[in-house]
Amino acid sequence: MSGMEPEQMLGKYKVIQPLGSGGMGEVYLAYDERLKRKVALKILPADLINDRERMHRFEQEARAASALNHPNIITIHEINSAGDTHFIATEFIDGMTLRQKWQTPPGVHQVLDIAIQVAAALDTAHGKGIIHRDIKPDNIMVREDGLVKVLDFGLAKLTEEKGDGPFDTQSPTRVLLKTSPGVVMGTISYMSPEQARGTSVDARTDIFSLGTLLYEMLAGKLPFAGETASDVMAAILKTDPAPFHDQEVPMELERIVGKALAKDREERYQTAKDLLIDLRQLKKQLEVQSEIERTASLTRAQSGKSGQVPDNRPTPSAPHATEGIRKHKTGLVVAASALLISAIALSAWYLTGRPTSAALNSIAVLPFVNASGDPDVEYLSDGITESLISSLSQLPELKVKARTSVFRYKGQDIFPQQIARELNVQAIVIGRVVQRGNDLTLHVELVDAATENILWKTDYNRQMTNLISLQNEIARDVSDKLRVRLTGTEEKRLARNYTANTEAYQLYLKGRYHVSKLTPPETQIGISYFQQAIQIDPLYALAYIGLSDGYRSLALAGEMVPTEFLPKAKAAAEKALEIDDALAEAHTALGVAMFWYDWDWQGAENQYKRALELNPNSSDGHLFYAHLLSNTGRHDEALTEIQRARELDPLSPFVSSVEGQFLLHAGRIDEALARLQQTFELAPDFWLPHGFAASAYVEKGMYSEAIASARRATELSARQTLAKSITGYALAKLGKRDEARAVLEELLQLSKERFVPPYHLALVYNGLGEHDETFAWLEKGYQQRDPKMAFLLVDPRWKNLRADARFQDLLRRVGFVS
Repeated sequence: MSGMEPEQMLGKYKVIQPLGSGGMGEVYLAYDERLKRKVALKILPADLINDRERMHRFEQEARAASALNHPNIITIHEINSAGDTHFIATEFIDGMTLRQKWQTPPGVHQVLDIAIQVAAALDTAHGKGIIHRDIKPDNIMVREDGLVKVLDFGLAKLTEEKGDGPFDTQSPTRVLLKTSPGVVMGTISYMSPEQARGTSVDARTDIFSLGTLLYEMLAGKLPFAGETASDVMAAILKTDPAPFHDQEVPMELERIVGKALAKDREERYQTAKDLLIDLRQLKKQLEVQSEIERTASLTRAQSGKSGQVPDNRPTPSAPHATEGIRKHKTGLVVAASALLISAIALSAWYLTGRPTSAALNSIAVLPFVNASGDPDVEYLSDGITESLISSLSQLPELKVKARTSVFRYKGQDIFPQQIARELNVQAIVIGRVVQRGNDLTLHVELVDAATENILWKTDYNRQMTNLISLQNEIARDVSDKLRVRLTGTEEKRLARNYTANTEAYQLYLKGRYHVSKLTPPETQIGISYFQQAIQIDPLYALAYIGLSDGYRSLALAGEMVPTEFLPKAKAAAEKALEIDDALAEAHTALGVAMFWYDWDWQGAENQYKRALELNPNSSDGHLFYAHLLSNTGRHDEALTEIQRARELDPLSPFVSSVEGQFLLHAGRIDEALARLQQTFELAPDFWLPHGFAASAYVEKGMYSEAIASARRATELSARQTLAKSITGYALAKLGKRDEARAVLEELLQLSKERFVPPYHLALVYNGLGEHDETFAWLEKGYQQRDPKMAFLLVDPRWKNLRADARFQDLLRRVGFVS
């Protein structure tokens, strides 16, 4: 090795001694004079430095890798140069590579410990879009304390090409074409089949390489070998590794290694996280098994001591001797059984963190991951999640978090304990969905949120034709593992299929997927899917509920003609009830239509109460009932109901926003602003809390703040006109009448192009003090069945008109006074 000499300075680093060399340069132990610590310096080779484009791409990749922060990934301190010398400074690891440690073959427990740490490192790197592509014994170091470090992520390829140039697609793994018999082929032996073919690679290539590493540690030899590079590559592509002959290797570990080494990457572990979970679970099982065996060994030893009879003891007479021996043996069996049962109970406590008889009564079903690699299957993973939430929420003894809250975690890699704290649940269900043609695989896990231990997991391998029964099967299995005691009625609810037609069910899931996006175009797409489902199965009650929700969304969220869409929403809800009167969602949907369109307060209340009798865990049921209570002036009851909705859906910005609105209408302005401030933090880009905050500022006479909040709401959602009307009202109150009138003219012009709630126009006129125009537009609101008329009784901005006979007449006709 040549280049740097001991005591030579390279920037702030003093070279101590050479450590080694490789394809990417020479490595030295050095001392950071500024930070007073040992480091490893990798001096980059001249051919890399002189190739400007390659060097640029290398720096991009290395800098991305330097952002990785994980205890099992070597820390890159900096990428720098001193004169003509370019180098990378990393932490110095005082340990040995796995290649060096294999002088003493590791045992199963040590293998698992190493593999778990490597998989954890890969999981973090893959989550940041970085794949390693060169996992091998020489790139893994083990410190004296057992901590594993994965090296050379600086040579990785980014899976997402960003920046101002394409990344290096040339693997940092160099194939060494050795043809001499008996020569170990080095890195090529750890390649994945896709690497060997020279095709594109993704994170699953690292999983294959780790599988190779696992096999080698356990078997003491490589799974794919040959005399030449071509032989090795052929083995990687075509040959299955020989089975383990070591009796010490558990069958589950054989399965894990086999799955990691699947040649078809679709059959391999799809993520390092999946592999990590299986490795950790096996490690725990083996630790528990060892504890049980140790306890049993102690029991046998104790039994042997108790059974020893000294030679000088007299021998009992035959009848009494037999009875005594029988009693003595019985006592030993009881004692041994008690110890074994205790060991098993301790094991259960260790695995689950709670007594085996305890039931978990709160749960969050996280969005199932679409692991199919096809965005068109997203509706399926989302739909299965929603269906499972819906099924489990019907169990009164189980508190199930609502869709809005759990879907905030979609696509995020967050520890279960953090989710549990934020949602206040004891257990979490996670899952992955893979669809390949007509084949469907679901991997489902139930996780104890307190300990992050897996309480139960299984794979469901079905045909798409069995999709309908599958969701019920999962719900039953989860409730069983939670030890929820089901009544006969609850059993029937879980087993209920609302359609027997798989195609109709898929169309329903697609409808839900699009309607949940809440934009008019997406909602229209969702409605068309519900209609197709109904054409296939005219008695599909859930599809009618979806249809009702879609029409309601167009009228309320989309500000579209209420006389066109709300009657359709009501008719669809009534049809669902005609098919199944025991469907809670149908009663809720009908209640919503009766509330916003019919202004039938008592009828809507009856529907909401019935819905909550059938499903007390319905966040929507509590939310809509709270709306009715608030708008009819029953503020204390409303706040109780909305708090219950928030318990079930704690991360819903909509629930939090309307709670702020209800506090405002109850006259508790400062509490309303406090709640809305919390909503800003929960969802900074959601427009609704800004609109409600503007209304609260109006009531405090803080018109400038009201205008700023209302304009922010308009920036976040340009289609809605509520915030514009509040802006006009506040400008008028602030004395800026010309600006207020400009806003009014904008709304009037818009009303010629599409439906604008007359209530909003009336509000600006009222701010300007033009009462005749105010009542003219309120009358239009009554005639056009504007849903916003439901706020007449409690909206404080009408307080100046409440003594007017025209206003009292409106209250009577809308149903607020008799």
